[in-house]
Amino acid sequence: MQVITTHRSTDFDALASVVAALKLFPKAAVILPRSINPNVKAFLSIHKDLYDFYLNQTVNLDEVTELIVVDTNQWSRIARRLHPLKTRKDIKIYIWDHHEQQGDIHAHYICQEPLGANVSLILRQLRQEKRALTPMNSTLMLIGLYEDTGHLTYPSTTPEDAYTAAYLLEQCADLNILGTFLSPAYGERQKEILFDMLKNPVKHNVDGFTISFSTQKITGHVDRLSLVVQLYREIVNVDAAFGIFIRDENRYIVIGRSNREDINIGAIMKSIGGGGHPGAGSAMLTSTNPKTVESMILELIEGNQQSSVKVGDLMSFPVVSIPANTTMDDVSKILQEKECTGLPVLENDKMVGIISRRDFVKLKKKSQWKAPVKAFMSRDIKTISPDKSPLHAAKIMVKYDIGRLPVVDNGKIIGIVSRSDAMMYFYDLLPE
Repeated sequence: MQVITTHRSTDFDALASVVAALKLFPKAAVILPRSINPNVKAFLSIHKDLYDFYLNQTVNLDEVTELIVVDTNQWSRIARRLHPLKTRKDIKIYIWDHHEQQGDIHAHYICQEPLGANVSLILRQLRQEKRALTPMNSTLMLIGLYEDTGHLTYPSTTPEDAYTAAYLLEQCADLNILGTFLSPAYGERQKEILFDMLKNPVKHNVDGFTISFSTQKITGHVDRLSLVVQLYREIVNVDAAFGIFIRDENRYIVIGRSNREDINIGAIMKSIGGGGHPGAGSAMLTSTNPKTVESMILELIEGNQQSSVKVGDLMSFPVVSIPANTTMDDVSKILQEKECTGLPVLENDKMVGIISRRDFVKLKKKSQWKAPVKAFMSRDIKTISPDKSPLHAAKIMVKYDIGRLPVVDNGKIIGIVSRSDAMMYFYDLLPE
């Protein structure tokens, strides 16, 4: 017997992956976890005639010969009633998973790539095998793809996800249905928790990032805590937010959300026993306390930043600078000779300004070309330290409409990073 399953708190991408896997294994039985997201539960209730596997959730584990796992690669995330299969050596296991983290399910076949949606992985094979899709299945798969990619806007979205969306539309996926099921199920219980979280938000500054934590006690089962954390992050306006939800003295649910590419929530959660995507993740913890969890996450974020590319890796050095009494005529020649667009201006070994090519539009008279550069330089100096990220540098340059930033360490200029340097990094042109 073949069995298809997916992760607990089943979302639309997981359900769509199950249905896609059924196209590859049409005789398989489907075992869904008992915890299913409310919107998914509503969808299955309405379409129970099409997806009748939702009604049949019993299987004799002794008869299972093949296990197909989609959208996860960890035993702890699938239905507990399937855990006895973990010790069986005679079962063939297949995995399709779009998470980067390695899991503990040892499979005979595994298709694992960091795509925005898991269903994109399985649909690749369905397209190759030219398997037909019904309009309803195409619609479900597009709902799953849109949910996990934020309608193709999340940083984890790939070109293949966009191509898959186009393919599903070609297969008559109905966009009118999407909004009905993708609107968040946000009820009174979630509102109460969010309100409590907003009463005393805790914020930290870590290497230029703003991180917020909120610890809440919850009673009973509460759906859509991930939505609550996402709303919390948006309202308190931080780069990353973490909700630590206490079920009892020894059980914690940690949920993280981020809108920054350089804070990998999935990697952080994997380090503490969970998993997820770059922008979202969660973990179940026992035998610890909220303050310890908070400290662990902060250390992981700080450690992640230390191992990534920094401004110090991109900057140009040594820095060409000019004295404050240099004439504008000489400055023009130096800019042309050095093939640069701007220069720091020094007076008594201290940076007092920046002169750029755009400042030359201020020269209206021929005599001004003999005037000192300090008469035309910009005195509103923006600098950056070498340990900041390229994204941080880019944000400063965009905000203040400047083309370069002096890199300052212990009060001294050690380099300069330009808008071109940042763009080269972002477009993967960083030299080896």
